[in-house]
Amino acid sequence: MIYTLHAFTFVLFAASITAQAQPTSTSSGQPYPIKPIRCVVPYPPGGPTDIIGRAIAQKLSESLGQPVIIDNRGGAAGTIGSEQVARSPADGYTLLWGTPGTHGIAPSIYPKLGYDPAKDFAPVTLIALGTNLMVVHPSVPARSVQEFVALAKSRPGKLNFGSAGTGATSHMAGEMLKVMAGIDMLHVPFKGAAPAIVALMGGEVDMAILDAPALLPQIRAGKLRVLAVASERRSRVLPQVPTLVESGLPGYHASSWHALFAPVGTPREVISRLHSEITHIVKLPEITERLAAQGVEPVANTPEQLASFIKAEITRWARVVKASRAKID
Repeated sequence: MIYTLHAFTFVLFAASITAQAQPTSTSSGQPYPIKPIRCVVPYPPGGPTDIIGRAIAQKLSESLGQPVIIDNRGGAAGTIGSEQVARSPADGYTLLWGTPGTHGIAPSIYPKLGYDPAKDFAPVTLIALGTNLMVVHPSVPARSVQEFVALAKSRPGKLNFGSAGTGATSHMAGEMLKVMAGIDMLHVPFKGAAPAIVALMGGEVDMAILDAPALLPQIRAGKLRVLAVASERRSRVLPQVPTLVESGLPGYHASSWHALFAPVGTPREVISRLHSEITHIVKLPEITERLAAQGVEPVANTPEQLASFIKAEITRWARVVKASRAKID
């Protein structure tokens, strides 16, 4: 297998498995796939979505017998890359790695969003549920959520929190914390989770609520201090860390997730083939173990279930945006 890495492109060639692939014929009679597939990750390289996306893409290239190209198209909390995919040909050769930011929060916070998450995409599958963690720079004198809230209340408007961008899950997770804890903090958006983490480690921001995969190495190295799990349940990789609910914020829920989409109108046969391959991949022991080590739980539901899930997410995050009065910075 050969890896070719450019600034925003990662190509995975599977050299010896083409014969194993079972071609799918589309309504036009052409087998699928017959050429490389581009999978847009609408965030910069190095973030949690990118980390998980590459792991799945490698296996998908092997099972389909064609290179799967991870194309990082960051900007505007994932909405730029998402709009590009929504406007791409519906032939199965351009896919999108969606998140709560692109398909749950965006409709409520971007007044001129260039796509409709529920209408402009053909759902393939909800690949995995992730864990978000509330972390602080070691210089912050708080070792629990309660201590952080007390500190923020004693310094209204003085503490800040970083995010992967305005409208990202990490942004709204911070806004939700502000509303539910009754604290005032400044939001500092970055162009993706990776630069937000760099800023957090450098002390440019005090706190962030981000996906576990990109945070765990820094937590284990002592470069960041974890205060709580922002998801519904404790993390398997950090079982000693309480949830925000356990820390005095009942009802707090800011989980991350990762899903695969194609442009609306993509042939059903192609969606079925992709769904079948992804379902198989996430059940492989090596992938299950790799995801679990990152605090990520495989799902692989049906396209219909993903469509219903997206509608529920749009409704849920709309309530959060309204309560927080969050807006584009």
